[in-house]
Amino acid sequence: MRQNYLFIILCSLVLLVNCKGGDDSVNPENSKPVTGIVEGKVFAKNGTKPIGGATVFTIDSKNQVYHTYSNADGSFSLTAPEGNTTLHIQTGNGLNFRTEIPITVKKDETTSVPTKDSKLNQIAKIAYVEGSYDEIEAIITNLGYTATEISYQDLKNFNTISQYDIIFLNCGSRNLAQTGTSSPGNDLSVFSNLSTFITNGGSIYSSDWAAAYLVGGNQNAQSCGIAGGFLDFTKICFNINGNAGMYNNCTVSNTAMASALGFSTLDIQYDMSLWQKIQYYDPLFWEVLVQKDNEPLMIRTNKYVDKTAPKITVGTSLNNNHMTICHHTASGNTVTITINQNAWNAHQAHGDYMGSCSGTTNSGNIYYTTFHNHASGNIGKAGPILEYVILNL
Repeated sequence: MRQNYLFIILCSLVLLVNCKGGDDSVNPENSKPVTGIVEGKVFAKNGTKPIGGATVFTIDSKNQVYHTYSNADGSFSLTAPEGNTTLHIQTGNGLNFRTEIPITVKKDETTSVPTKDSKLNQIAKIAYVEGSYDEIEAIITNLGYTATEISYQDLKNFNTISQYDIIFLNCGSRNLAQTGTSSPGNDLSVFSNLSTFITNGGSIYSSDWAAAYLVGGNQNAQSCGIAGGFLDFTKICFNINGNAGMYNNCTVSNTAMASALGFSTLDIQYDMSLWQKIQYYDPLFWEVLVQKDNEPLMIRTNKYVDKTAPKITVGTSLNNNHMTICHHTASGNTVTITINQNAWNAHQAHGDYMGSCSGTTNSGNIYYTTFHNHASGNIGKAGPILEYVILNL
């Protein structure tokens, strides 16, 4: 009898353990989500140029982000939770170029996104100032996007430039403007407006002689000794002493950019002399993207802040209900995405914060390139680099 009694107790304990194990196995917090695969190819609006380095992601009901990046050929493959969701495709921080696609993810199946749906849409309003030696607007148009020409005089009117998200300042545009100034102090309104524009989230691109927009100068920045722009010489300075010729074996030093482009070395043809060479730059302020040995050829920053600038809305109203955040993934990494503002509280609750993961300010980007799409000659691999800049400003 004693043995039968012990046997009954032992069986009861086994049943209790089994019941507890069953409860844990159906707990959603301890189970992996049911997923499928979403694949496709990211293209520019023209439908032919593949876009590498785009962030592709979905967000589940708990505001967890499942993300990947497009390869240099534009292709992507994303593991995503089962069900109806939205596929987001973005470049840069997602404010200027993004696409949202409703999709249905099926358990253990692969869903292909049609090419017609995976084209990257332009959200930003883009402006450019015509140049004498540069036509970045030609590259913008070839990608299938639009840019509005503004004049040098328009830069003196903040109400005009504040409606744009991005302004491209072509090489030679100050020369073309025929301002008649002999010192940078005569253009303080331009420098002040650009400073306010960037501080409030607008981004600018300047190439070669357009360095004068950054540090002062009439047609160009002739030396490191004349101040006048909104950037002082503790941040960067230039000399107009570049020679015509080929720069061989240049390096794309930013790994994300190299991965998006599909190459890390290139030759750059400088087909005109007297181009602006960077004589000094603050490495804590600027990130070098392309270089020849230790010489920076292309740089960017999102750390510029003018503490005296007024707080003014900059850019298209289409972004009013979207915001850029740094999202913490389940694996402990971070990813910069742009989301609808209505979702912010839920993201904030699990540790996300406003702004880019790589930025320390809410300012826009400043890109500067010593090279550009030349009036003559073959720009080679510099072309894809400039396309990358356009989509990541």
